[in-house]
Amino acid sequence: MFFPLSKLIFFVITPSNALILAVVAGMLLIAVGRWRRFGRVLAGAAGLGLLVAGFSPLALWVALPLEDRFPAFVDDGTPVTGIVVLGGGVETRLSAARDQFVVNDAGERQLALIDLSRRYPDARLAFTGGSAALRPGEMSEAEIVGRTADGLGLPRTRLILENRSRNTRENAAFTADLVKPKPGERWLLVTSAWHMPRAVGCFRAAGFTVAAYPVDYRTAGPRDAVRFNSFASDGLALLDVVVKEWIGLVVYRLAGYTDAWMPAPQASSVPAESTPAAGSASR
Repeated sequence: MFFPLSKLIFFVITPSNALILAVVAGMLLIAVGRWRRFGRVLAGAAGLGLLVAGFSPLALWVALPLEDRFPAFVDDGTPVTGIVVLGGGVETRLSAARDQFVVNDAGERQLALIDLSRRYPDARLAFTGGSAALRPGEMSEAEIVGRTADGLGLPRTRLILENRSRNTRENAAFTADLVKPKPGERWLLVTSAWHMPRAVGCFRAAGFTVAAYPVDYRTAGPRDAVRFNSFASDGLALLDVVVKEWIGLVVYRLAGYTDAWMPAPQASSVPAESTPAAGSASR
C-alpha cells in the first residue's frame, strides 16, 4: 500500500498541483457565493504562490542544500569494485513505444554509467530500476537499459540489472541482495545530486557502503540564490522535484528507511570526495 499511497499523496502535495487546485477551489467558492470572501483570498494567494514559485529563486534555494550535501567525486586512486546507477532517468513508456532509448531530465545518470564503464573497465556495473507505473506489466527501466546496452556502448556481459525496485529503499535493498558487497570494497553510487542524501541514507541502512557520485545538477551553486527564472515552468518544475525530495527525506526517516534525517558524507570518505575536480561528474 505504501507505493500507491505515496503516489496519491505526492500528486496532491506537489507544489504546482497544490497551488493550481487551490486556485480552482477558490474560484468554486467564489461561484457558490457563501464563501466568496474566503474564495477570493484562497485564489489570490494561490495565484501569487504560482508567480513566486515560478519566477523567483525559491526553487533554487530549496534545491541548493540537497545538491551541495555531497561533493563531486574525486578519484583518489582507490580501486573501484563496482558502480551502482539508480533508475529514474529512463522514460520506459516512450522507450517501449518508440523502440528507442528515451531519457528525461535525469538522463545524466545513464551517461555516467556509460562513462564510468570505460573509466573503470574492471568494475562491476549494476543498474537498479523497476517500473514506477501503478499498473502491472509495464516494462522496467532495467529492461530498457538491457535491451539498448549494445547501442549505448555498454558491455552487456558486465551489466547486473535489478528490475523489481519501485522506489529508493527498494533500489538499495534489492541491489545489496543482488551484488552482495563485501567489507573493504569501493562501490560508487550514481544518482542525481538532489537525490543523493536520501539514496546514500537508504544504502547505508541496507548495509551497503557507497561513495557518492552525484550527477544531474539543477543549480550552479550559491550564485543561483539570486537568479530569477525566465519561464515560470522552470521554477515550478524544479520546486516540484525538490519539495518532494525533502518530504521523502522526512517520510523515509520516520519509516526507518534511512540512517539519518539528512545523510552526510562519512568522515572517512571526506578526503576522497572533498575537492571537486573539473569534469569529474558526468553531465
